Amino acid sequence: MSKPVKELINQSYKSQFTDRDGLVIVDIRGIKASDNIAMRKALADKGMKVTVVKNTIARKAIEGTELEPVGNLLTGACAFVYSVDGEQSIINIARSLVDEAKKMPCIVFKGAVMEGYVFAEEDGVKELSKYPTREEAIAKLVGAILGPASKLSGALKGPFSTLAGLIKAVEEKGGEVEKVAS
Repeated sequence: MSKPVKELINQSYKSQFTDRDGLVIVDIRGIKASDNIAMRKALADKGMKVTVVKNTIARKAIEGTELEPVGNLLTGACAFVYSVDGEQSIINIARSLVDEAKKMPCIVFKGAVMEGYVFAEEDGVKELSKYPTREEAIAKLVGAILGPASKLSGALKGPFSTLAGLIKAVEEKGGEVEKVAS
């Protein structure tokens, strides 16, 4: 491959991967063409893209980015799976790929990176897929904060509801407290 072609590929990789904070690296050799197309379409429908990369050029392209730690995982045939528009979290990508791997066992996980932290090999990617997404973590946090508050409001509401009911009954009976209390 000529030097100008390598430079064009390097620039393409840099434009695709410079602003990424995570991706999953897979080896998709051995997948039938029809299955590969179906997998890519299923991932594209979820806002994800698969790009087969040239390892040495990819290593140079990700230098100085949050993806740099996965440079040592780039051996053999590699493909990067990432979010097209940044809407999908790396956790959702890992979950989708784990599901795809159940249908196509020839998908080999080489690893993943999320915000500079490397999840190596299949076990690492499966571990990453079990993490809560940002939205799920926020929901759990809000639930943890609101849980005790709702119990407190229920505890306070109970006696005051009874008191309000008694006052209402007194007003309806014309102020005769003795009859209402007994």
